[in-house]
Amino acid sequence: MTGVFRPARLDGRVVSHSGMPPPMLRDFFLRHMTISVSIVEDDPAVRASLVKLINGSPGYRCVSQHPDAESALREIPPVKPDVALMDINLTGINGVECVRRLKPQLPGTQVIMLTVYQNTEHIFNALAAGATGYLLKQTPPAELLAAIRSVHDGGSPMSSHIARKIVQFFQQPATSANGAQSLSPREAEVLDLLAKGYLYKEIADAISVTYATVHTHIRHIYEKLQVRSRTEAVAKHLRQTRSLPKPVKIIRV
Repeated sequence: MTGVFRPARLDGRVVSHSGMPPPMLRDFFLRHMTISVSIVEDDPAVRASLVKLINGSPGYRCVSQHPDAESALREIPPVKPDVALMDINLTGINGVECVRRLKPQLPGTQVIMLTVYQNTEHIFNALAAGATGYLLKQTPPAELLAAIRSVHDGGSPMSSHIARKIVQFFQQPATSANGAQSLSPREAEVLDLLAKGYLYKEIADAISVTYATVHTHIRHIYEKLQVRSRTEAVAKHLRQTRSLPKPVKIIRV
C-alpha cells in the first residue's frame, strides 16, 4: 500500500526502505535532529543546572561547557555547536567580546546571550558582536528550550522585557540627521566601527591611527551628535539608519 512503511528482509536483517536497519535509522535521526549546545557560564551551579536541563531534554545535547571565555575560545570551535548560551559578566574576557571573537570562526553557530543585564548598552553591544538572541536568566526552562529551538530554526528569541526595549527604541522619532551629516568621513568610519562593537584600540588598528587619535575622533563625534556616551552615539547612529547591525526577527519568549 502506498505511503505505508513496510520493513523488508535483507540477508536476515530487518531494514527500512531507506536501506538502513531500524537502530541505525534511529541513530541517524537522533544525530541530525538533536540540537547541540555549548554553555559559557562562570557560576558552577547555574552551569550545572543548564547542562542538566539540556541533556535531560529530548532533542537537545550539551556538547561542551566552559567557566570562562578563554576556555570557550579554545574549545568551542572544534566542537562546532548549533547553539551557544553565553553569559555576559565573565571573569577576564567578557561574553560580548567572546561572541565577537567566536563568530568569524563559527558563522553557523547561533549565540543566545543568557544574562541578568537588560540595559540598552548590553543588548546592542551583544547584537553588534554577533549574538542572535538575548534572554534573561530567570527565563523558565521550557521557554529557554523553545528559544534554543527557535534560534536554531532561524528566529531571534528575546525575553519580553528585551523585546519591548527594542520595539521602543525603533518607535522613537528619528533624530535630526544634521549631526551625522556634519561628521567627517573618518569620524563616520569610527562611528560605524563603534556600532559594530569594536574596542577603541581595535578601531585604532583597523584605521591605522593612534589610540589618542581615536579618542579625539570620538570626542568630536559626541560633540556633533550632542551625546555623552558610546551607547548614545551608537543608538543615534542606528536610529538614523533605522537598522540593527544585522537583521533581527524579534520573537518574544
